Amino acid sequence: MDSTAPPEKETRHSERAIFAGGCFWGVEYYLQRAKGVISTAVGYIGGHKDNPTYEEVCSHRTGHAEAVEVVYDPTETLYEDLVRLFLEIHDPTQVNRQGPDIGEQYRSEIFYLDDSQKVVAERVIETLKEKGHWIATRVTRATTFWKAEEYHQDYYKKTEGTPYCHVYTARF
Repeated sequence: MDSTAPPEKETRHSERAIFAGGCFWGVEYYLQRAKGVISTAVGYIGGHKDNPTYEEVCSHRTGHAEAVEVVYDPTETLYEDLVRLFLEIHDPTQVNRQGPDIGEQYRSEIFYLDDSQKVVAERVIETLKEKGHWIATRVTRATTFWKAEEYHQDYYKKTEGTPYCHVYTARF
């Protein structure tokens, strides 16, 4: 064996999920700590303008939601686990807001990437409804995810802060 040969890179299978539940900083804060999460990015989805800026999204003229794209290892966590966590880190009963943040960009929405994600998301939401919860969270086919400006990425890691609109609440 040649000891000068580079080590073989471990190939890691990954999948993606996209969630919108209020300010993307708080959603990212909790999701990036979940088991099996490889990376996260905050951005915008669900609107009608290509490559929107934060200011444009906040103007309420683009239709986008602030969202988090999660890349995860499906051998370490299931999509269902991420959906459940998502529904426990924000208030899925609120419409177009989370706490003091108000506007359609703060809506609660799961953007599915394939039919299996849609089925899982709808089943998990139905479980909450059967437990007596009213749920405003929408389940919508994903469109283009536009990555937000760099200063929004990993916001709470950079500032060493914690979310003010998001709190973990066990619902399952």
